[in-house]
Amino acid sequence: MASLRRSLISVCKILNSNRSSIAATSPQALFKPQYRWVSGFSSNTQSLDIDLSNEESKRQLFNRLIYRSKQRGFLELDLILGKWVEEHIHSMDENGIKSLVHVLDLENPDLWKWLTAQEQPPEGLEINPVFTALHDKVMNNLNSYSAPETRAMPGQPWVRGWDDIKKGQDGPIAGNQ
Repeated sequence: MASLRRSLISVCKILNSNRSSIAATSPQALFKPQYRWVSGFSSNTQSLDIDLSNEESKRQLFNRLIYRSKQRGFLELDLILGKWVEEHIHSMDENGIKSLVHVLDLENPDLWKWLTAQEQPPEGLEINPVFTALHDKVMNNLNSYSAPETRAMPGQPWVRGWDDIKKGQDGPIAGNQ
């Protein structure tokens, strides 16, 4: 604990001594991400530098993208995206990786609604090959494994639940998919 206190005091001293140089620096320069594609605020994937020339840089990029697809904080998307990316990333070219990064830059609730057809995706996203493949996979799984009574019509939001106590005629037969 004492070493933490000492290191915090030394950081404060450094910041106070460099206050004039920090004030002259723009906030964007202070918080610039190390990798452009990691930033969730940048959706410009055209400027993404993808180096697939050697095996080490390819391995690092693939590992970052797999991690990013599995650790979104939205369990359903973690499972769907993570498995799909693991299966397909090694066969992707540079354009496929750019399409994947574009999908990974999307917000979780919006992406989930678009993949499950609760809402129409934006026009530009419908031509993204990664999104199209993911959407087809999700819809195929929903059509194959979920009870139709538990799902809303396409384009309508899903119901967040039902009254399980009643178990009446209006309740679903099985599943909450």
